[in-house]
Amino acid sequence: MLTVKDAAARIRAKTTRLPAESVALGSADGRVLARDVVSRRALPPFDNSAMDGFAVRAADLPGTLAVVATIAAGQPPGAVDIGPGQAARIMTGAPVPPGADAVVMKEDADDRGDAVHIAGPARPGQHIRRAGEDVAVGDVALAAGLRLGPGEIGLLAALGCTEVPVGRRPRVGILSTGDELVDVDVEPGPGQIVNSNAYALAAQVREAGGEPVALGIAPDDAGAIRDHLARGLALDVLCTSGGVSVGDYDLVKPCLEQLGVSLTFWKVAMKPGKPLAFGVAPTGTLVFGLPGNPVSSMVVFELFVRPTLLYMQGSASPERRRAPVTVTADYAKKPGRAHYVRAALRDRDGELAATPNPRQGSGMLRSMVGVDALLELDADRGDVRAGDRVPALLLLAR
Repeated sequence: MLTVKDAAARIRAKTTRLPAESVALGSADGRVLARDVVSRRALPPFDNSAMDGFAVRAADLPGTLAVVATIAAGQPPGAVDIGPGQAARIMTGAPVPPGADAVVMKEDADDRGDAVHIAGPARPGQHIRRAGEDVAVGDVALAAGLRLGPGEIGLLAALGCTEVPVGRRPRVGILSTGDELVDVDVEPGPGQIVNSNAYALAAQVREAGGEPVALGIAPDDAGAIRDHLARGLALDVLCTSGGVSVGDYDLVKPCLEQLGVSLTFWKVAMKPGKPLAFGVAPTGTLVFGLPGNPVSSMVVFELFVRPTLLYMQGSASPERRRAPVTVTADYAKKPGRAHYVRAALRDRDGELAATPNPRQGSGMLRSMVGVDALLELDADRGDVRAGDRVPALLLLAR
């Protein structure tokens, strides 16, 4: 069986970037920037006051100065000059007048109306935000490959970017297989279960920036499975859930092969999630045959599908952040397969402490609730003891 690292490398080798498209700024959050954004304006656009107070010449202080103007935010720069022995009352964000080279906070000044007494010195540049100190004209304000969050969106707005070049969202088909499955609005009968995987996977696709396309439930019938798969092979990515193991009714793998999908691998040395199939269709569609067990399906998606979707969009860092954590409880493990252990994190004296969920069964959906990290235990490792330091994939890190 392949290692997790080798499986990920084989997937990446078959993955290509999607073309860029332009979207309105208000729709760009969560998208991946397709090209560098080079600033055509300076931020701030002019020298302005960082405080409410008085614009002064530092050489005149300490002393009593004549107040010759009041400058509010929104006034054009250069409306008044400050000469020797003069000051201007100034508001936060207002342009610093020519002649002034410092701002004294209102709290440090004795405002006497037509005059102001300032008992202490000021240094040149004090409380002044210089033009271009944040972003200069010609700067690469944002680099291609960034996933856009609130900070990036705010900066794009300040730069006047009404349209943003981003990688196209991958369309991801989600197909569940199995006679036992019913949709969420159906009361399960004897031997039936709700198709929770379709909803969990759709949520994971959206979190990764993709567009989920529901392909429904295919019964354990080869013809029906092929029909459902064929619809999915018109999309960028197809994720099937169930039917890729070795049981009598595990029909997805042979059906994919009959449709011309070239399988790159089947089975990965990991727990949960061993029965993973991956291949490429003649249409170029990437196909992931995920396990049917809910936890296995979600963990495999997290490790392999999520970074693939982000890479397709042009992300420069499609992988989650990793960090060492201290395990707070024992975990029994036999060497042979890599384990991905669901855990909750907390800060303990400046270090991340990880508490494994006591229920690690691959069918236990509740074990995915409140999960902050997957502890990455390599294949050669044996039991983990409380206090051990292990690497972890941080699920809450963007």
